[in-house]
Amino acid sequence: MNRTLAAFLLVAVLSGLLAALSIALTLKGYAFGNLGLSRLDGIANAATFVPLAALYAFTGLLMMILPLRAAGFVHANGATPVYSAALVLFATIVGVQAARFGFGNRAALWVLVDWQFVFAAGIVAAHLAMNELRRNVLLRTLFFVVFVAATLACLYWTFRL
Repeated sequence: MNRTLAAFLLVAVLSGLLAALSIALTLKGYAFGNLGLSRLDGIANAATFVPLAALYAFTGLLMMILPLRAAGFVHANGATPVYSAALVLFATIVGVQAARFGFGNRAALWVLVDWQFVFAAGIVAAHLAMNELRRNVLLRTLFFVVFVAATLACLYWTFRL
C-alpha cells in the first residue's frame, strides 16, 4: 500500500508540474505549451480503464486456477504491469487536472467525478488483495467467478448510462 501511494503521488506531482509548465507557456503566448498540454491530456481518460480492467480481470482469473508457479509468473509479468499502467494513468489524470485547477480552471476537478474511474479503483483494490485471494480456497473459487464475470462485462458490455 505504501509503494502504491508513493508511486501515485510521485507520478501525479511530476505530471502536474509538466502540465503547469505547459499552461504557463500557453499563458505567455507560446503555442508549443498547448501542444504539451494536449499530449498530457491524450495519455489517458476514464474510458481507458475499462479495457485495462478486462486485462487485469483476465490475469486474475488465470491466477485463481493456475498452479502456484504459473500463477506467480502471470502475477509478475501480467497483472503487475497492468496494475502499474492503471496507477500511472490515473495519477497522470489527477496531476493534470490539479495543475489546471491551480491555474484557475475551477471546473477541472469535475473530470475526476467520472464513474468510469471505478475500474481504476477496482484494479488497485484487486491487486492489493491478490495475496489474500490466493491463500483461501473458498475466496479463490468465488473470485474466479467474479473475475470471469468482470472480464466478460468489461469486454462485451457497453456501460452506457
